[in-house]
Amino acid sequence: MSDYRCGLVAVIGRPNVGKSTLVNAVMGRKVSIVTAKPQTTRHRILAVFTGEKAQIIFVDTPGLHRKAGKAMNRLMNRTAAHALADADAVLFVSDATRWTEEDDDVLKRLQKIGVPVVAVINKIDRLQPREKLLEAIAQMAARRDFAEIIPVSALRQDNLDDLMAALPKYLPESPPLFPEDMHTDRSREFHAAEVIREKLTLMLHQELPYGLTVQVERYLEDDKGVSINAIIWVERDSQKGIVVGKGGAVLKRVGRSARLELKEQLGQSVHLELWVKVKSNWADSEQDLANLGYESP
Repeated sequence: MSDYRCGLVAVIGRPNVGKSTLVNAVMGRKVSIVTAKPQTTRHRILAVFTGEKAQIIFVDTPGLHRKAGKAMNRLMNRTAAHALADADAVLFVSDATRWTEEDDDVLKRLQKIGVPVVAVINKIDRLQPREKLLEAIAQMAARRDFAEIIPVSALRQDNLDDLMAALPKYLPESPPLFPEDMHTDRSREFHAAEVIREKLTLMLHQELPYGLTVQVERYLEDDKGVSINAIIWVERDSQKGIVVGKGGAVLKRVGRSARLELKEQLGQSVHLELWVKVKSNWADSEQDLANLGYESP
């Protein structure tokens, strides 16, 4: 296995360019939750793809953003920056339909990176006619000397084979770091909490409190199935009412949707109980963030 390659590929970009959708698409499974709301990804998540000639370890990161006022925002920026420091290669993901000053900010962070940077122009399915794609590629090439520029549609899984075929040559020769059957470094407890948070985001849309997180208190697996107890933390009493909903309607819908998805993923019966509690200003407290499972790099 002397010619086998293995390494870390950091997936970097501003919020909402489709980083997690891209990682899920190349993995062929759901590793990271996905919503249309910016900053859905809050943690560093490893997604391990093991092929015949290479093991590619994608590092899905929070979107880099300018406004880093609260402790959680600062932590997410540090998490993304730390992923860059450890990477053997970088995927810089952008939205084919929209370039912003935040994209420029991310590119500036990549100026001193000493590893290959591959530009991934995502959401090309939204570009019509074809000349616009050629224009987008030319504009990207003018911004930096990228190792490669690869246009894709993560949502429609267009051109992902080309992307995966291009990556191994940028990785060092090394035996695989993870077992072949391992797809992520995150626990089932972590994934359950993320699925619940995803359903909250999808159901509440604009009403969703930014200061909301989910903590799994109990995760038991036996021959009857899986039993999960989770707390939804908010920052104010008024937010608790939004999450619970009239007569508990929102909480019931969230619980049912999360339970059905977890049941399908785990292939067994799932019993899920949810509580909503208030922890004042937790998103701006380094100590509370640590207690709630937010790891500081």
